[in-house]
Amino acid sequence: MAIQFYNTLTKQKEKFIPIKPRKVNLYTCGPTVYDAAHIGNFRTFIFEDLLKRYLIEKGFKVHHVMNITDVDDKTILRSNQAKIPITELTESYIDLFFNDLKLLKIIPADKYPKATDHISEMITLIQKLLKNNFAYLSEDNSVYFKIKKFKEYGKLAKLNFAEQKKTQRITADDYSKDNPQDFVLWKAWKTEDGNICWESPWGKGRPGWHIECSAMSTKYLGTHFDIHCGGVDNIFPHHENEIAQSECANNGKFVNFWLHSEHLLVDNVKMSKSAGNFYKINDLVEAGFSSEALRYLLLSGHYRTKINFSLDKKHEAIKIVQRVNDFRQRLLNFSRKSDSPTLPKEYSKFIQKLDDDLNTPEALAVFFDWLRTINIRMDNNALSDVEAIEALNFVDRFNSIFDLIREAREIPHKVQKLIAEREKAREEQNWSKADLLREKITKLGWIIEDHAGGYNLKPIK
Repeated sequence: MAIQFYNTLTKQKEKFIPIKPRKVNLYTCGPTVYDAAHIGNFRTFIFEDLLKRYLIEKGFKVHHVMNITDVDDKTILRSNQAKIPITELTESYIDLFFNDLKLLKIIPADKYPKATDHISEMITLIQKLLKNNFAYLSEDNSVYFKIKKFKEYGKLAKLNFAEQKKTQRITADDYSKDNPQDFVLWKAWKTEDGNICWESPWGKGRPGWHIECSAMSTKYLGTHFDIHCGGVDNIFPHHENEIAQSECANNGKFVNFWLHSEHLLVDNVKMSKSAGNFYKINDLVEAGFSSEALRYLLLSGHYRTKINFSLDKKHEAIKIVQRVNDFRQRLLNFSRKSDSPTLPKEYSKFIQKLDDDLNTPEALAVFFDWLRTINIRMDNNALSDVEAIEALNFVDRFNSIFDLIREAREIPHKVQKLIAEREKAREEQNWSKADLLREKITKLGWIIEDHAGGYNLKPIK
């Protein structure tokens, strides 16, 4: 089956063919670092991680750029409220963001450009738009984009201009679909901006939010690239404006595929601090969620459907993750590792589900149905060595995409010694001593589970 992605631009699934064979240039909208990213943000970031891992599994070389928005209305406002320099504010949240990425096992991007490091590129892009008569200078020396000059404006969000309200120019970074009017590319300096400004041909000021991504994506991926991702809240105005200014400045198509993940609900309602359901990654770790449990919960629903997150799902997710980990350990105990690359036929079914617009619910269903079958065969001593090797290969390939296998912890020497003593006691059928040794092992933070082929050892979380 050919790879198909749902393209927000065309509102249909399309066969994915990269611009350059076997290479994918991918841009994903990163965090605005005025606060810690929350679980809703990471729903999008983990979807993008899944996309990237899947493309790598399919044999593509992925060049991934994720921006860091370290200057915009929100960062300036928060800096002023906290009465600290904007760089001090943003750097602290950038560090926290990278820690959260690592905790959630998200593969790092190849490049994380910061907006403040690319002001000259933004000025150059604005100059192109002015030269091409797609932008104009206002009375206060701000620069605005002329949306009426770009006949295709609204093609991503499917806006109907006849139904839109008439408004003045828009200087805010974010606004609703009721306001598709000329948007700001360069904001002239105001007293509330303090010392947050840069020199430009139009006087001191700062870039608008939308121009930032256009400048950074085209610098690192070229004026025409394969995939641009974000949450559905980015479709309008941010991505709509990116298309307009990029295509008008560079006189050609900007991006082939636009992929957007849906909102995350918490306890079936929109997440908000006032509702008491606003969770950052640290909050969830303190509540007992593992990295793998969070990954599972955020990937178990299709990226284009709303998913409902709840603290009540913790035990279910941890149990499912444990099931995958136990299964792999059981296979390792059942057979020796091998260099053979062979895979069971179920792997093809699994990949076919992901080929269909990353259908994770159906891909997971294929995997867990197969896991159940293999467990039964091991229970009945009916699994051949070849089948066991194929099964291990499938689990490892599955994990390269979903990453639910916990990293192996080094077994302390004291625990190893107790295990050896216990195995000797079992050989001698000294069951009371074996039970006593099991208790000692448990007190040291490890669970030992006996089975027909030996035992499984796993750390207590």
